[in-house]
Amino acid sequence: MTAAATPMMAQYLALKAEAGDCLLFYRMGDFFELFFDDARAAAQILDIALTSRGEHHGQPIPMCGVPVHSAEGYLARLIKAGCRVAIAEQTESPEEARRARGSKALVSRAIVRFVTAGTLTEEALLEPRRANVLAAVCEVRGTLGLAACDISTGRMELEECGPEALGAALARLGASELVVPEGWDSAPDGAIARPAASFASDTGEARLKAIHGVATLDGFGQFSRPMLAAAGGLVAYLDHVGRGRLPLLLPPVACLAGATMAMDEATRASLEVLVSSEGRRQGSLLDAVDRCVTGAGARLLAEDLAAPLTGLAAIEARLDLVQWLYDDALLRDQLRSALRALPDLGRALGRVVAGRGSPRDLGQLRDALAGARALHEGLNARPNRPALLNDLLPALAGHGALVDHYARALVASPPTERSQGGFIAEGYDHALDELRRMSGSARRAIAALEAKYRDETGVAALKIRHNGVLGYFIEVPAKHADRLMAADSGFTHRQTMAGAVRFNALALHEEASRIAESGGHALAAEEAHFEELVAMAVAARQPIAATAAALARIDVCAGQAERAAEGGWCRPRLTPAPVLRVEGGRHPVVEAALGKAGERFVANDCALSERDRLWLVGGPNMGGKSTFLRQNALIVLLAQAGGFVPAAMAEVGLTDRLFSRVGASDNLARGRSTFMVEMVETAAILAQAGPQSMVILDEVGRGTSTYDGLALAWAVAEAVHGVNRCRCLFATHYHELSRLAESCDALSLHHVRAREWQGDLVLLHEVAAGPAESSYGLAVARLAGVSAGVVARARQVLARLEKGRAETGGLAAGLGDLPLFAASAAPAEPERDALRDALVELDVDALSPREALEQLYRLKGLAAE
Repeated sequence: MTAAATPMMAQYLALKAEAGDCLLFYRMGDFFELFFDDARAAAQILDIALTSRGEHHGQPIPMCGVPVHSAEGYLARLIKAGCRVAIAEQTESPEEARRARGSKALVSRAIVRFVTAGTLTEEALLEPRRANVLAAVCEVRGTLGLAACDISTGRMELEECGPEALGAALARLGASELVVPEGWDSAPDGAIARPAASFASDTGEARLKAIHGVATLDGFGQFSRPMLAAAGGLVAYLDHVGRGRLPLLLPPVACLAGATMAMDEATRASLEVLVSSEGRRQGSLLDAVDRCVTGAGARLLAEDLAAPLTGLAAIEARLDLVQWLYDDALLRDQLRSALRALPDLGRALGRVVAGRGSPRDLGQLRDALAGARALHEGLNARPNRPALLNDLLPALAGHGALVDHYARALVASPPTERSQGGFIAEGYDHALDELRRMSGSARRAIAALEAKYRDETGVAALKIRHNGVLGYFIEVPAKHADRLMAADSGFTHRQTMAGAVRFNALALHEEASRIAESGGHALAAEEAHFEELVAMAVAARQPIAATAAALARIDVCAGQAERAAEGGWCRPRLTPAPVLRVEGGRHPVVEAALGKAGERFVANDCALSERDRLWLVGGPNMGGKSTFLRQNALIVLLAQAGGFVPAAMAEVGLTDRLFSRVGASDNLARGRSTFMVEMVETAAILAQAGPQSMVILDEVGRGTSTYDGLALAWAVAEAVHGVNRCRCLFATHYHELSRLAESCDALSLHHVRAREWQGDLVLLHEVAAGPAESSYGLAVARLAGVSAGVVARARQVLARLEKGRAETGGLAAGLGDLPLFAASAAPAEPERDALRDALVELDVDALSPREALEQLYRLKGLAAE
């Protein structure tokens, strides 16, 4: 019989059909097995042996497996590789299957859960300092709705945006997994398609009401139809992967348009906000700023940096708390020490509510809530508390009854597994204590029996042992077995091994039965208490989550204060005016890297205002232009995130959008060259930047011919100055652009200083007023190791080119006579007459009668448009 015809393989194939494109973990005893293509894929990713079992259509069935007890580690590697996994568990024991359906009955199995990148809650599968976001997006009458949640903590946000803003919204969320309706043509790459019917606003509204037990959602905020439709799709997906059991979901929060600074994906990548250009946390702004002592604080800091605020009052509230902690180093140190000792309250709660909690998670709830209560008592006694701290303090208290109950119920260090019991504290349940006493006395009785049997038999090597198959048994070396084999010995033979023989005895059997019975009752009692304790946490999930959020915010502010004290950072002054005045500004990431190498960062000033809003910055490569541009953008970002900034003084005008076009970002895999990417990003800036925006542009136009590049750079600079009218730092090597200062009244010229000394280039990394004298390209080439012969020849060519420029007026000859962009942009291309064009292109003599009739219908259609 082939394997395909066996009941087990039929069961597997049915489950695999249900799993769809997920890998199927099929439980067989102590292993999860994978078959066919799943096995091939998993074996390659996990680097485990690929074997075979039976046949299917005449071919061996590939298979591999992983132990159940270490499955989480393998799951983590599969998820990281982009896989999704369906877990098929045994829903009954082999004994139950045999009793119900006969001796050869197949154990029933069912998919109990889908493990996907966005639906993880297990501690081993999550990064402690990184949020794990699942998002859903759909379109309702031209408006996009977004729903996002981190099910490890339960936070859920709903928002809407136009199609043009979707990229920036998704970049801000950084979702691990994105769910969209089936058949949506505009779905982002890599999104998971789900039935479109689940993305219905009325269904989404009904689901949210049912989850939170309310008759209306008005108490949570105002939610539009697109928001509710996205929420419906998100909840339906969570219901699907959880097989009917939803994780922790807190009441949804509506994210209002314009409440946070908009940054598109290119800007985030260019500024390396959360990850470096190499895709790692190390080398990012987050890594340079993060001084949080808890995982929850680090996750919240990442959210702050990903979505800086635009409301002045909210920013100042954060800054006031940072300032309060900055001013009191002793309090800050005590607070951070207390926070460091606390477990991750939010994620422990997430596991408990999702039904994946352990006694250890309950212990973490107890310890974290007790620690929060102690913090409340200490902070509440402090005078002159800032308003934000006063708002947070109530959330730290109010769990006294729950903490006291857990303190009585649980042992000091509960285990991660509850199957063996031992997590309910002595004295909590007197009946349980008695069962444990009985079990303990039976074990002592067994130890006494062992001594008694040794004396009776005279076999000093006799031992009473235990295993999962035989239970308790007596074991003696084979050479002494005859003494226990006698008919009147009182021992019954059980098993003969290579060097030992095993026996049973009536007294031992009775004591073993007492242990099994009392132990079973004790485990059942502990399981009942566990369910009771979990129910208490589930009932208090919202206030517990509020405590976790308050602890995270306090940790972020304390970490920001610590970073400011460590680096000599200052509190920024926020203003509604479109200005940026920075004295002694530094780039936090570059400064940290130089500090490790024992080098000093050269600080620079910046002063953008309504009357001087566009700086053209020239100078040599490696002179620090890009660093200067980025550091000022990061200062704006850090200030509106509610933290201190790396500068001696900073006045930051509130910024609604931040754009960065810095550095080459080839996207050849998607068919885009460096220059195409540059133009796409520049087009987005010109289309979206406004008077309250901040833009940094580096080397616009460098990816094409000199004339094309200069023309584009000139036009872009004029447009930014005259049309967008935003604050802008514009780095360039085109010296000809300096002539824009003659016609653009809010444009000024600046350069990074450099000097040639005895044939060597000295880069000063200082930004000074005025145009650059030279780009020092040949000196930089020599510094980079270009051979002396090539540099000498380049110098000859350069001399000839400069002589020609002097004779003809150079590349910018005649540009001074051009009208400004705003004036020249008025005339548009003449509208084309489609009907006239079609008639002109028509070759009447070459048409057959049928073709002439078809053309007539086409022309009639054009005339009707």
